[in-house]
Amino acid sequence: MAIHNTPLTIQTPRGPRLGGVLVAPEADAIRGQACIAHCFACSKDFPATVRLARALAEEGIATLRFDFMGLGDSEGEFRDSTQETYCEDLHSALEALETFTGRHTNLLVGHSFGGAMAIHVSAQRETLDGVVTIAAPSRPGHVAHLFGDTADEIRREGSARINIGGRPVEIGRAFIESIEEPTLDHALDTLQRPLLLLHAPGDTVVSVDHARKIFQQAQHPKSFVALHQADHLLSRPEHTRYVAGLIRAWSANLLD
Repeated sequence: MAIHNTPLTIQTPRGPRLGGVLVAPEADAIRGQACIAHCFACSKDFPATVRLARALAEEGIATLRFDFMGLGDSEGEFRDSTQETYCEDLHSALEALETFTGRHTNLLVGHSFGGAMAIHVSAQRETLDGVVTIAAPSRPGHVAHLFGDTADEIRREGSARINIGGRPVEIGRAFIESIEEPTLDHALDTLQRPLLLLHAPGDTVVSVDHARKIFQQAQHPKSFVALHQADHLLSRPEHTRYVAGLIRAWSANLLD
């Protein structure tokens, strides 16, 4: 199946433009549309995100992968990010995707911190047909464990550079403050669409207990599938293909 990568520019209400790529099969092979919210401080070009978007496209699901503010090809400074800007960026990406294709988006897929943001945003967008999380934390503040002792420096100095997965990023005080209190409670209580939770039992970054907490609080219809042998970042290509197949099978009756 021929897969096409089409650059897409996403305008946010704040001003910064975000970089995106729509990964899609030929028009007559499209069976649905999805958007991926990548992992924290990653990008649309993170290997697992690239592989997942292509694998979904091969399953007939045209998929947008994009960069949150200050990452990859997007404008703005990552140190200015907050939970609110993450959600706004995700809303903007969905709107740009639907304007470009003329189709409504069936699925919102979020990886790790992006999964928490996907739940937040999905609860606010009635047009989505379903939401999928991969290794998502049960509360956004879980990501703060990546900052370690640097968190105190960030609060004191306003920002600091840290390494996440070998990539240097600058974290601002506003981001830490934005995730200190919020939970997914309200979003899960009000989420009125199907939810698929994918999580590796052996995940050492975000424990599978987070998936259990989300599943217990979420309303039906909800599903959980354990990603046996996978790691948090879906480092092995075969695991990414497996995830795409699971998403396609689960969403079969949700797609256009």
